[in-house]
Order: sequence, then C-alpha cells, then structure tokens
Amino acid sequence: MGWTLSWTEVLGFATGAVCVWLVARQHIANWPVGIANNVFFIVLFTQAGLYADAGLQIVFIALAAYGWWTWAHGGGPGAADALPVRRTTRTEWLWLAAAGAVTTAALTLVLARATDSTVPFWDALTTALSLTATYGQCRKRLESWWLWIAADLVYVPLYAYKGLYLTALLYVGFLALCVAGLRGWSRDPGTATAPRASAEVTA
Repeated sequence: MGWTLSWTEVLGFATGAVCVWLVARQHIANWPVGIANNVFFIVLFTQAGLYADAGLQIVFIALAAYGWWTWAHGGGPGAADALPVRRTTRTEWLWLAAAGAVTTAALTLVLARATDSTVPFWDALTTALSLTATYGQCRKRLESWWLWIAADLVYVPLYAYKGLYLTALLYVGFLALCVAGLRGWSRDPGTATAPRASAEVTA
C-alpha cells in the first residue's frame, strides 16, 4: 500500500496492542509491557518530529512505575485486597481539567516556538489527554477510558497525517479496546457507587 515501516513502529504496534489488552483485563503485566512500548515510541516519535509525544513517553515510564506499584500494593489481580475500580470524583475532574488545559497551552507555546513541529497544538492536546488518562488508569478510575477514547480520536488522523500509518491503525484498534475496557471496568462492583467529591486526589 506504499507504507514505509520500521521495526521500531512494528514493535511499538505489537507491545501497544498487548498493553491495552492487558489493561482492559486489569492484569498487572500491562505495566512492564507498557514501559517497553514507551521505549519504542520514544525513538519513533522523535524521528517523526512529534516531540511532545516523544517526551510524553518518558513521563509514561514514570507513571507506569507508579501504576505498577499502586496496583501491586493494592493487591493486584486475584488478591483479596485488589485495587478496586472507582469513579472519578468531582474534585479529581476539576484538577484534571485544570492540569489538562495548562499542559495543552504550555506545550503548544513551547512546540511552536522552540521546535520545528508542524502540529504543535494537536501534539500538545494529545499529550495532555494521555497524561490525564494515564493518571486515571493508575488509580483505576473508570472514566480514564473516556479520556483515552478522546485522545485516540485525535491520534488516529494525527499519525496518518505524519505518515505513521501502522501506528494510526494501532490506535484504531486502541479505540475498540478502550470501549471493551470501559465496558469491562463498568461491571466492576466498585463502580456501582461513585466516591464522594471530597475524596483525595492522590494516593
């Protein structure tokens, strides 16, 4: 089909698909697989000039370490005291919205002025959405799937525009997996009652 692929993109595709599949099943192995995916994407996105996305992968690695620790110390899959799925509180939404807006604005400015990025706003927006979604995933917040869905709806045309067709296809698959993950997490008993708005944002 005229696509130009690299092993980096192929490995990023494979590890990304496995990672989201594991997250949807609340399997703790998603974290190390996700870290491997981040490493491949650092290289891929730097080569494509998606600098915010490349830098985002470094943040993802740190968040993955946090998420791995949180899930493990919450009991992990199959344990009696497993970290439960919960709904996002109003306080958390306010913090996430504020953080997302500030991150998008700041990164757009930096990318427009300090790099040769051709898509500074969209690169910044997807970065902000991904960060807020990853925080929710670390805390097992149900609505993190909606944030991922929003990010993927931008990622697909963005990656196609940058010529990363296999990665764009991967994110189409991510959309389907996100819907499956949302449905699966919605059936968790912990989502039946939303936590109070005063619940703490941090661990």
